[in-house]
Amino acid sequence: MELKRRVWVEASLGTLVSNYKRIAAAVKPARVLCVMKANAYGLGVLPFARALATTDTAGFGVAEPFEALQLVDAMAAERLPPKPVQILSSILPDEIQPMVDAGVTLPVIDMATARLIDDDARRNHTIAKVHFKLDTGMGRLGILAKDAPRVIRAVKRLKHLDCEGIFSHCPMAYDPANPFSEEQIDLFKAILSDVAKDGITFKKIHIAASDAINNFPRAVRRPFNIVRTGINLHGSFDPNGRRALKVEPVLTLKTRVAQVRTLPAGTTLGYGRTWCLNRPTRVATISAGYADGLPLALSNRGHVLIRGAVCPVIGRISMDYTTVDASDAPDVKPGDEVICLGGSGKGKVTPDDWGVLKGTHAYEIICSLGNRVERVYVR
Repeated sequence: MELKRRVWVEASLGTLVSNYKRIAAAVKPARVLCVMKANAYGLGVLPFARALATTDTAGFGVAEPFEALQLVDAMAAERLPPKPVQILSSILPDEIQPMVDAGVTLPVIDMATARLIDDDARRNHTIAKVHFKLDTGMGRLGILAKDAPRVIRAVKRLKHLDCEGIFSHCPMAYDPANPFSEEQIDLFKAILSDVAKDGITFKKIHIAASDAINNFPRAVRRPFNIVRTGINLHGSFDPNGRRALKVEPVLTLKTRVAQVRTLPAGTTLGYGRTWCLNRPTRVATISAGYADGLPLALSNRGHVLIRGAVCPVIGRISMDYTTVDASDAPDVKPGDEVICLGGSGKGKVTPDDWGVLKGTHAYEIICSLGNRVERVYVR
């Protein structure tokens, strides 16, 4: 008999593809680059890439070389439709050769990096594909806006680079009322106009990630012809801003009931004894805790679903277990399935809901699902 895992997350690949199609339709004629960094935010990059490779996606965006090679190798080994793989952050000197060999699209974050990529491509008798990464206000990586026209002109003179694209990133795109993103768009377009005087143009131009797609329509219109999205593919949003895209959560986090007891009034629950029962209560202990990704902030605040009933979390969440009030699920028994994230109706719980309770956003919630949480992929 196969041993079942106590905690698992079901990721709906059908919903993932449906979300992609809705995003693609919303930004058309711009195309969608699917961001697969951090193992597709912890949900499993290879199953996600297999599903999305069948779409018309403009490619896959990653954060670093090992993520890039994983996708390149998988597409070759599994004979998936080939898609460009692009590193969106930075590239270190010792990482350049294997990335050029693999045909990965690389970021140019300064003149020195461009020369190193060009040198490696020359030695290998090839042309390396690159995108200029501009810092128009993120303050993290890239060519400073004031230096961009000069650096772009210099890099374009290098013989072994295909300067296919140019992109930037917005730190305030989750806030449609803040003018900073509009100022970034204007600055980016001014740089494009400056270099265009010398006939320098780009096939791929992008500044919008998930937040900007929802909040700043200018970021998905010409001259921009690519958008990047990761968290919206998963059906989640930043807690601030608009939710223009009609996407659905792809994941359902489940566990099982470990024990059910009727405890007398006056019983205190969990570390710190933060909850005291004011009446005899049917209490279920479920087999998931903060090691599995349940935020500690759900203690005495959140709820789960058991047999369709809303069961409030009572007591502080432990590493491996959580206690809930199962009064509205009188037939609950050990082994019953528990929905921690997901469900439907008034009791539905989304990563965005947990993000609000924790004072964070869905990115952190999804990335926090523990290593012992089994990933299951369903259509």
